[in-house]
Amino acid sequence: MIKTISSREVYRNPWTSVREDIIERSNGERGVYGVIDKDPACIVIPLEVTPEGNFVWLIEQFRYTVGQRFMEFPQGGWEQADVEPEVLARGELREETGFTAGKMTHLATLAIAYGVMNQKHHVFLAEGLSMGEADPDPEESDLILKRVSVDEFEEMFLDGRIVDNCTIAAWGLYRIWQARRS
Repeated sequence: MIKTISSREVYRNPWTSVREDIIERSNGERGVYGVIDKDPACIVIPLEVTPEGNFVWLIEQFRYTVGQRFMEFPQGGWEQADVEPEVLARGELREETGFTAGKMTHLATLAIAYGVMNQKHHVFLAEGLSMGEADPDPEESDLILKRVSVDEFEEMFLDGRIVDNCTIAAWGLYRIWQARRS
């Protein structure tokens, strides 16, 4: 067990705060632990089932931290600790894709990079999609919406076109959930 001796905030912006904790480990040794505090987020699996096959909708966007464009499921947060997870998921889906979902299923709540960050990530399956108009945030003005077959989507994990661990984890969770319902 690790005990917190003291804590101080070293940085804050509207999306994130960073704190530095002085800790004491179970062996009595003291150290420093850096923690990123973030409000809850969500990731949405927009699934379209048609007679021609099953498809998912992805967004492609530039990710500043790694300096590249990537494809991933719609995801994000609103910088509010007390937001209702389904309201957040429906909002992010509409903002980034323009879709509304006839049915939203909460699959699980995961932790993102919990070695350094305490953010919860609510995973939702969105079905019965209806197209509307997207309303992206200013940082998301370059989003590109793409529809891909489930077979191609899964191939994208293996060939490196999708590297977002949250998207891959959400899909793995969905596949387990789906298999247990069969």
